[in-house]
Amino acid sequence: MTSVLEIKDLHVSVETEQGPKPILKGVDLTIRKGETHAIMGPNGSGKSTLAYAVAGHPRYEITSGQILLDGEDITEMGPDERAQAGMFLAMQYPVEIPGVTNANFLRTAKTAIDGEAPAIRSWMGEVKEAMANLRMDESFASRNVNEGFSGGEKKRNEILQLELLKPKFAVLDETDSGLDVDALKIVSEGVNRAKENTGLGVLLITHYTRILRYIKPDFVHVFVNGRVAEEGGPELANRLEEEGYDRFLETA
Repeated sequence: MTSVLEIKDLHVSVETEQGPKPILKGVDLTIRKGETHAIMGPNGSGKSTLAYAVAGHPRYEITSGQILLDGEDITEMGPDERAQAGMFLAMQYPVEIPGVTNANFLRTAKTAIDGEAPAIRSWMGEVKEAMANLRMDESFASRNVNEGFSGGEKKRNEILQLELLKPKFAVLDETDSGLDVDALKIVSEGVNRAKENTGLGVLLITHYTRILRYIKPDFVHVFVNGRVAEEGGPELANRLEEEGYDRFLETA
């Protein structure tokens, strides 16, 4: 059976000092295994809110609608349960975890997802191969998660996790932000490798078309004011680069 992630009429609010503020106002999206969907839109349109709501961040309250993974309602699941079900979030600003080495973090996460610990020798081989592909020095395995990493190193570390944990669906929240051209290419190659090896479905959130030169989208969705304002193929991204978002903002 082909895996499917369905987002149905999703409404999400976030808690502010003034009280709950509605951000998403009825989002419908269906992503199938092996598909790449790009979410584009101006600042404040709700793109990152969608990412965190799908991943189960407690600050983002789903007030109505559903998120289904292979027909199972995951709307009420915690982030760890969603990860075990096959969801992955690459954050715009990956967090540092002092006192936990990359090697321990990865093996613990893999054990939690698979229900059993991977065999040490074969697992370390996988880790080393994935790190080499991402041009990461082996010393990163013994360093604490993201601690003292540059922005580009943190993003590579996210993709390292993606390649090793093999989720069904990955939400990439502005993974391209702060990357130079070389790092962007390496990170994109990692996403493409994961997709090729596992049939990963990708929800790629970005402001810019430059990452779409490396990670080719099958579908592009324009987000404005918490809703999908327009949908199309890769050509829509090119049109956005030329025209910007003015015509959507005027309508909104």
